[in-house]
Amino acid sequence: MKTKKWYDYLWLVSATYLILGFFNILFAWIGLLCFFIPLLIAIFGGDKLYCNRFCGRGQLFDLLGNKLHLSRKKDIPKFLRKKWFRYAFLAFFLFMFVNMLFLTWQVATGSQTLKEVVTLLWTWKLPWQWANIQANVSPWVVQFAYGFYSVMLTSTVLGLVTMALYKPRSWCVYCPMGTMTQCICSVKHHKDASE
Repeated sequence: MKTKKWYDYLWLVSATYLILGFFNILFAWIGLLCFFIPLLIAIFGGDKLYCNRFCGRGQLFDLLGNKLHLSRKKDIPKFLRKKWFRYAFLAFFLFMFVNMLFLTWQVATGSQTLKEVVTLLWTWKLPWQWANIQANVSPWVVQFAYGFYSVMLTSTVLGLVTMALYKPRSWCVYCPMGTMTQCICSVKHHKDASE
């Protein structure tokens, strides 16, 4: 039997993050770790160690799909594996992320009021009034939290849908973070080979 390592339990971090956001939207800021750590590992390590070993979301999908049998375990459609789709999806996610940052900047400068709303798939507004705990916090900090939590929740829901329909870690095939780290690793290995 394989001995479990500390990083085999990182799925608890992903699950806890999503739950905490229900109770206080400011916990969304913790999600930035899932944004910067994979990039730093790819930049300094030159590999996808984060995706392969440390991604709590991937572990969560694996647990739900394989151990709890919530996955049909079918092959994903070929187009999801295509480079054009992965890069288009990454571009779309980056566009939505920049849009979120722009709204945060508008709130910070006072040209826009705080929008206390979590959106799913950038379309449906969720009733998140119970998470509005932001005493003595600047409105832009809260705005960023709502936007970032929306991004994290949307990507989790997309991952859960593809987990249920296809293989448990199908999300990993087109995950924007995975695509970004793969780009970094490709550039780094190309640069190393040319030196």
